[in-house]
Amino acid sequence: MRRPLVAGNWKMNGSRELTRGLVAEIGADLPNDCGVDVVVCPPYVYLDMCSNLLESQSIALGAQDLDTHGPGAFTGAIAADMLLDVDCRFVIVGHSERRSLYGESDERVAEKAAVAAERGLIPIVCVGETQEEREDGVTEEVVHRQLDAVIRGAGIKIFPQALVAYEPVWAIGTGLTATAQQAQEVHQLIREQLSDASAEVARDTRVLYGGSVKPDNALGLFTQPDIDGGLIGGASLKAADFLGIIKAAIS
Repeated sequence: MRRPLVAGNWKMNGSRELTRGLVAEIGADLPNDCGVDVVVCPPYVYLDMCSNLLESQSIALGAQDLDTHGPGAFTGAIAADMLLDVDCRFVIVGHSERRSLYGESDERVAEKAAVAAERGLIPIVCVGETQEEREDGVTEEVVHRQLDAVIRGAGIKIFPQALVAYEPVWAIGTGLTATAQQAQEVHQLIREQLSDASAEVARDTRVLYGGSVKPDNALGLFTQPDIDGGLIGGASLKAADFLGIIKAAIS
């Protein structure tokens, strides 16, 4: 059985005070050996602080992105080895905002996933369609293309250690909401695509949902057969909401 995972993506939010408070509140109320892998992904500047705060917590640390180069003359970039040095275990690649705001191609995302896996990080590979693409009826085509680039570029070998996160871009911060059934349909497509390469990989790979998960919709999502947890945005900045989502994954 696939162990659920809930990852909090804090995006470009936070302060030392907020970081310290969130980690303390989440850690204080998180049951020991709760059966869910919990990850927090703060901005780069708070990674080292989080690493120290998490030493006594059953919470893993993740980064929001990485560069494909090793350490060297790449001003402003962060290498995989640097993330490992501050005890990161996970890294998000191909987030919808990286694709839309920074022009990251499917091939670039695949390269990042490959580098992360090669260096010993666990990639959380994001895929998902925009509102226009959903309205045009090309959701399956878009998601298949994005994941296929990773399978071809990084290799099926990075799974099942690597995770896939489905982000319906049209349901993030827009006021629109994907139903549990809509989410499940795409998760099933993702698992079927993985199965084309390896039935074992498809069975064991965790596929997360990242479309405005909140405490009041988390249980309905997480009880779907192909949804193995969530990549949480805004709700992860409120300890009570994030804990509510984790508890839904435990149920």
